[in-house]
Amino acid sequence: MCNLYSNTMPPAAMRQLFAVDPANDRLGNAEPQPAIFPKTMSPIVGVGSDGARWLENAHWGFVLPQVSKKTGKPIQPKAVNNARDDKLRNSRFWAKSFEERRCLIPATSYCEPKGRNPATYVWFGVVGVEERPPFALAGIWRHYNGNYGGEEREMITSSMVTTMPNALTRQTHPDRSPAILDPEDYEQWLTGTPDQAFALIRPFPAARMVIHQSGEGLKADRGGLSDAI
Repeated sequence: MCNLYSNTMPPAAMRQLFAVDPANDRLGNAEPQPAIFPKTMSPIVGVGSDGARWLENAHWGFVLPQVSKKTGKPIQPKAVNNARDDKLRNSRFWAKSFEERRCLIPATSYCEPKGRNPATYVWFGVVGVEERPPFALAGIWRHYNGNYGGEEREMITSSMVTTMPNALTRQTHPDRSPAILDPEDYEQWLTGTPDQAFALIRPFPAARMVIHQSGEGLKADRGGLSDAI
């Protein structure tokens, strides 16, 4: 399970990496994000009905309405930010989005805490020539229109797909890990059939991953900021 990641890529780098036409970049003046938590707005890459890719900020977490057990009245909704691969196709909460609305989640690292009081924050990334090579996590998205935080909101929401960990990441989190996609598989994830897309959800090779930093209190990955700004 992942509740923290970073994306310090500038919009121009995201457009180039994910083949997004500038006309379909809806991010505006996006700033580097060294710490992205659930309920945060962060970029995703989707594909339109015309086959063109777009970049837009999305609320990290599908909105799940809640009611008070005492009063039965609506209360602040939950944000469900991880979609397990073993529930992706048989849960009504996820299935429709997986079938019709898959996305790429741009990232430069992601974090898993190990232990508690205090926790050690371990930041994972991919191997490359850059300090924080960019990559994409498998995601799904859907629209939300309703009460959120005491106001009516209309927004895109996203959730990250998780799968089994590899030999490196299981040392920190033995159960789940975000599904990292190979660049050559981006198009298949976005536009392939559900069967073709599901075949891409697998542990990313441990030999192609690295621990960027690890320690107590490291709730933001600032290692790549000098390159991003």
